[in-house]
Amino acid sequence: MNAPERSAVHRADAAFQEMHGRAPSGVWSAPGRVNLIGEHTDYNDGFVLPFALPHRTAVAASARDDGLLVATTLGDDGKAQHATPIAVSALEPGAVQGWAAYPSGVAWALREQGVHGGADLVIAGDVPAGAGLSSSHALECAVALALLGLAGRAPDGAAGSPALSEIARWVQRSENDFVGAPTGLLDQTASLCCTEAHALFLDVRSGKSEQVLFDAAANGLRVLVIDTRASHSHTDGGYGARRSGCERAAELLGVPALRDVAVAELPEVLPRLPEELRPLVRHVVTEDDRVLRAVDHLRSGRMAEIGPLLTASHTSLRDDYRVSVRELDVAVESALAAGALGARMIGGGFGGSAIALVPEDALTAVEEAVVAGFALESLGTPRLFTAVPSAGAGRDK
Repeated sequence: MNAPERSAVHRADAAFQEMHGRAPSGVWSAPGRVNLIGEHTDYNDGFVLPFALPHRTAVAASARDDGLLVATTLGDDGKAQHATPIAVSALEPGAVQGWAAYPSGVAWALREQGVHGGADLVIAGDVPAGAGLSSSHALECAVALALLGLAGRAPDGAAGSPALSEIARWVQRSENDFVGAPTGLLDQTASLCCTEAHALFLDVRSGKSEQVLFDAAANGLRVLVIDTRASHSHTDGGYGARRSGCERAAELLGVPALRDVAVAELPEVLPRLPEELRPLVRHVVTEDDRVLRAVDHLRSGRMAEIGPLLTASHTSLRDDYRVSVRELDVAVESALAAGALGARMIGGGFGGSAIALVPEDALTAVEEAVVAGFALESLGTPRLFTAVPSAGAGRDK
């Protein structure tokens, strides 16, 4: 177990005992994620390639017999924030606001699956919030496993137990319909299904997945995560507008989803669309192709060759999908100038984090260049760390 995981699990467990005067029935945790490549392709039935971070959100939980959901989260300063207790039977979209909407939304979605019981939840985590590293989905996935575990429905492969792919869709429903963020399936599936030392190659349409070996250190490389500290949100409209644009383009083209358009068809397809939709389609179609090529490189042991694909992905997200911001561009430009093999923004955009694929012997130079680049632009100091593909969600205690 890595250090961030121990920290989150220990903090949640200890805080639960302090608040409730007894040990929790169990502690479950789920990781944040880095999406190596494949951005805004998940809600277009396409391909993604994420891996789990060692940073996790943990939930210490016990069942209640009064039907109430009582949730507490620990801030970075260790102070507890208590949500107003609410009956699981009373949960409806719009009934809960703020951070408590995330665990409440999961309880609401699971209620439709026959999970009705109340619970005491104490939440602690190490996944940086607002950094595009899927902190909200780590929280939701950990809560989902906790509530299912308390109800005797853990995803353990026993007859009648839910598959991780089912749980991912339940979590997506909680995010889409309760919280109001129109996210796809990438983040939930990554948090639940990723494995140590691998990236998860997922065909979102079919649900088929493959664990692709991704050992950067063995190849003399590092994945540097650059948290720009420019906070982002999926509920502010920009993400939803682009998703709606993709759906409209698919409808105009007469295809189920943009995944059904091939790169070779773009010269014929794009002129048939309104001008404002063409860049969205170009990004999604070429991004799917980049994912497939990246997977081929990794399968063949040519990890360094994914670098240019990462950079091309950022260019497409910046120019066609128009979801980058200056902080993300500075991160990418500074990393590339200092020797990174490739770099790109990750997540939904409008802030958050970038990644850079860096030769091990250039790591310090790249880190220093990124910090200097932010200072030159009078931007806040970014948070930097190297990411190692880690285990997905599960029960810790």
